[in-house]
Amino acid sequence: MSCILLTGGSGYIGSHIASLLAREDKDFVIIDNFINSKKSVIKRLEDTSNKKINFVECDIRNTKKLIKILKEKKISAVIHLAAKKSVEESILNPLEYYDVNVSGTLSLLNAMKTVGVKNLVFSSSATIYGEPEYLPIDEEHPINAINPYGESKIIVENILSDLIKSDKEWSIVSLRYFNPIGAHFCGLLGDDPKNIKSANLLPVIIEVAQGKRECLKIFGNDYSTLDGTGIRDYIHIMDLASAHIKAFDFIKNAKGLYVFNLGTGKGVSVMELINCFEKVSKIKIPKIIVNRRLGDVGSCFANPSKAYELLNWRTKYSLEDMCQTAWNFSKTNKLIK
Repeated sequence: MSCILLTGGSGYIGSHIASLLAREDKDFVIIDNFINSKKSVIKRLEDTSNKKINFVECDIRNTKKLIKILKEKKISAVIHLAAKKSVEESILNPLEYYDVNVSGTLSLLNAMKTVGVKNLVFSSSATIYGEPEYLPIDEEHPINAINPYGESKIIVENILSDLIKSDKEWSIVSLRYFNPIGAHFCGLLGDDPKNIKSANLLPVIIEVAQGKRECLKIFGNDYSTLDGTGIRDYIHIMDLASAHIKAFDFIKNAKGLYVFNLGTGKGVSVMELINCFEKVSKIKIPKIIVNRRLGDVGSCFANPSKAYELLNWRTKYSLEDMCQTAWNFSKTNKLIK
């Protein structure tokens, strides 16, 4: 049986992928340095899956240790999520983002090349597209990141493209995420970073609902949208996780580099998300309108048809599911911390 290495597997996205790998009885090993995730996630994964979770504490920049893990665990494929991911933090500390996201991936690729593991699913981002030139955004849309986080993902995708040109035996899928939200339906896994205060909309809405913030700031209500607020493509974290399983199955029989957008293909406005959360939580969210943020765009949503066709993947969960599961996790998480 093949064994998968899941880098960053205790993080928000990684833990949900791990839950599906465990459910499908796939053999996998998590590595994480727990800089921005919690070791308690491993125990939660075990409680969720009723299985022992194999993990090794490791920084992806430690190439020698990666080589040892790849050999000892008989790894045949890697799902690579380990990275820093805050747009705001990347602007303040770009060197750290290039070190972890680019140098860390180079370290992983060198370790994989040394051992002869040439199957990779890479966690990319729709941030690489920058200001949309047309909607919905497909994989042929021009690349133009406007922050170091997005730029770090572009650099890695370019490295992967050059790697394929030099060695046709590699099988690589790069998944460009839009806006993952929500949580596992068990209530034990969700978005719970250790060190970074989230600036993402739904976590902030939840903090307002919990009384951790006085009110929600809506950054602009004068966009060219139906209600004037910005539009994004929100995708349930379990739908996003399932795409990684599909991508892993895909690379077993496909050589080369493939890129896929992961989204619902449907735009949701700030006000629509707030209204949906208020409906499922039965809590009124106090809010104020403030000026637009520099760099924000009016609308951004995916054309995910390529993933539908080649990966045979579909999103299943609704906006209500996203809000309800995130709200459930926030209440469970508060009780068991």
